[in-house]
Amino acid sequence: MAPSDDYAPSNCFGNFFSFKKKKQSARRSVAARTEQSVPSYYPAASEKLPAYEECVSKAFEQLDVKRDSEVEHIVAKAIDDVSDELRTISLDLHDHMETGMKEFHAHKVLTDYLESKGFTVTRHAYGMETAFTAEYSNGSGRRVGLCSEYDGLPGLGQACGHNLIAISGVAAAIGVKAVLESGKASGKVILFGTPAEELSIGKIVLVNKRAIQDNVDVCLMLHPAAYHAERGAMIAIHDVRLEFFGKASHASAAPWEGVNALDAMVQVWNSISMMRQQLLPTDRVHGIVTDGGKAPNVIPDYTSAFFFVRTTKFDQIGRLMHKMEECFKAAALATGCEVKWTWREIGVTKDVVPNAPMADVYREYMEREGGIQFPTAVEQASTGGGSTDFGNISYEVPSLHPMFGIHTTAANHTIDFVAAARTVQAHKDTILSAKGLTVTASQVLLDDNLFQAVKKDFEHTVKA
Repeated sequence: MAPSDDYAPSNCFGNFFSFKKKKQSARRSVAARTEQSVPSYYPAASEKLPAYEECVSKAFEQLDVKRDSEVEHIVAKAIDDVSDELRTISLDLHDHMETGMKEFHAHKVLTDYLESKGFTVTRHAYGMETAFTAEYSNGSGRRVGLCSEYDGLPGLGQACGHNLIAISGVAAAIGVKAVLESGKASGKVILFGTPAEELSIGKIVLVNKRAIQDNVDVCLMLHPAAYHAERGAMIAIHDVRLEFFGKASHASAAPWEGVNALDAMVQVWNSISMMRQQLLPTDRVHGIVTDGGKAPNVIPDYTSAFFFVRTTKFDQIGRLMHKMEECFKAAALATGCEVKWTWREIGVTKDVVPNAPMADVYREYMEREGGIQFPTAVEQASTGGGSTDFGNISYEVPSLHPMFGIHTTAANHTIDFVAAARTVQAHKDTILSAKGLTVTASQVLLDDNLFQAVKKDFEHTVKA
């Protein structure tokens, strides 16, 4: 998809909903005295409404990817042989959920297991205590990257099924390793253990440290959901923390002596509500008040809030940032408060750009071997609303992030999805999808024409 085009649909699946249900840097200003500064970004001059079909690569139209039944057999056997072991790991991670950057148990379980399977493991990778890499190579050739996630959500547990994502990455790594060991292909497979996806941190750190760009030619991973989508839509997200500073006074005896920071926050809330009329249908702004004052008989001298802004493409985020900041400054001016806002230092979590040739290989396998019925590309493009730090990887190398159904109608980030992620059926769904992803990755190693199409699609959708 060209960067100027939209496709509709933090943190992973904030405001995510079930497709099946549908189908079936800190700044501070004194308001009254500070001259408005020119923002460092500008709103887009014009933007298109979602048109996913425009972004499908022409490179794949003439491509004939040959099935290799021997490779598919190698993959299936390798993954089936460890399925029971992966089920044990999945239940362990589900029962011992850990939040982002604190996944010490998961880190040990996964790294010990991968090491026992013959991978070269690097623990505490790239300066993150709970990140890791597991590598296997056999000769020169292309390099395939895979990702596992394993953090959960506080108060819920594995409500996004990261226990399944963890084992799907391990399964795919074992499957690709078996293909390399067989001599059918040469090259390298690297599994990245990526912590804190729910905080949109781990993969952004990897990208910022060039762990992806310098080590792999493509990158793939899976994500469970209530539906199947080989091109699951994930949108861009940024967040901002807002503070107003006023002056306290007695709310009844001398309210005129105060400067009401809560009035400023209410003004922002109303401004954002009215602003939504002029936003694109695919834009999202949502947040919470984190401090609204301390006592009803005191004029609040301090309030704070936390907002998310989302757009279908990351290069549109600046447009919403500008609008939000204008709301902040206007509220400060109207109330006489001082205002401070801080955008997330690590930067924007980008949208996921799916690689069409790899997506088609994955889809063909899942339709043939699993009898899966996929929504159309247009339907997939208009579904979603969640975000993932895998998006930042997809802007660096050709990437694929399919959604796979686990026989539930529950939306991600719900208590019902926690239960669904633990079932035997969900495990079977994960194993099938991991085989599909592994076959796709193996074809990238084996098929020169496919790899050229993958690169051409990436140039067309990301680099153009």
